[in-house]
Amino acid sequence: MRKFKTLTISAPLAAALALTACSGLHTSQAELNTPADAGQSGGGSPSLFTFGKGSGGAGTAQATQIQVNAYLWRASLETLAFMPLASADPFGGVIITDWYSPPATPGERFKVNAYILGKQLTANAIKVSVFHQIQQPDGSWADAPADPSTAAGLENRILAEAANLQAADAASK
Repeated sequence: MRKFKTLTISAPLAAALALTACSGLHTSQAELNTPADAGQSGGGSPSLFTFGKGSGGAGTAQATQIQVNAYLWRASLETLAFMPLASADPFGGVIITDWYSPPATPGERFKVNAYILGKQLTANAIKVSVFHQIQQPDGSWADAPADPSTAAGLENRILAEAANLQAADAASK
């Protein structure tokens, strides 16, 4: 009964939010393919991470923009591409992978959550959490501590890739 009540409230709420989010959406395909200027605040270039032009001028409505760094977002997706993706929320800056077992060690598996925490391309704008499990003799999976250097290494790779993406974008302008 409790699940049914939650569904009867959640479904209309989700539909209303979806319709509200789509209202006023006037973005062309060319605008969606333009990378955002990650260092710019306010009315940056329209892109996959900006819906509408969002000039932010007086008397105009501010566009709905993703509040994360576009280069960190793309770099995170590219860095974690070897793992199956469970969820990706570009508006909240959250990427969640599914469990991945390395071919060399099929008796262990890893899961990664990446959080992009801001719009600036800085080291403290990315946080990676790594979860580790080991397969037991009965076939079940048991949690095991993950090496902290794994998360730090992924964060460093993401930051390096984001810097490369930003440099390539600047060179192409």
